[in-house]
Amino acid sequence: METIYLAGGCLWGVQAYVKTLPGVIETEAGRVNGLTNALDGEYDGYAECVKTVFNSKILTVTQLVEYLFEVIDPYSINKQGIDEGEKYRTGIYSEITAHLNEASCYINNRQDRDKIAVEVKPLTNYVRSADEHQDRLDRCPNDYCHIPKELLVKYK
Repeated sequence: METIYLAGGCLWGVQAYVKTLPGVIETEAGRVNGLTNALDGEYDGYAECVKTVFNSKILTVTQLVEYLFEVIDPYSINKQGIDEGEKYRTGIYSEITAHLNEASCYINNRQDRDKIAVEVKPLTNYVRSADEHQDRLDRCPNDYCHIPKELLVKYK
């Protein structure tokens, strides 16, 4: 099992989508690579993300990035759907250099690579989101999500 952190705008939809992917073992909504230590709910500089534990014999990092690109606008900076702000930036984060290299290779091999605004960076810190954010769309399926509902069930 390996772990990677995927940021694709609002974490509710990204978690609902990612957990349906073949080879994904576990997901957790959180925030990544912030500027503060996240005490007292201060999340300066953090991106909303989904901690994704996956079986690398079934699912590669390249495939995870391809799946992420299905549900994000990879050219948008700090915005997905109607959600705007730094916390909605897109990115791929990991403590494993090979993960970052594989994600970068995928992006660099695309013809549109010069327009892509998806960060690929080492994980510097991670904070688990509150329980109310975990699996939110399972409990509240009519909440706003920038990901079309048909994609949230595409791989179930």
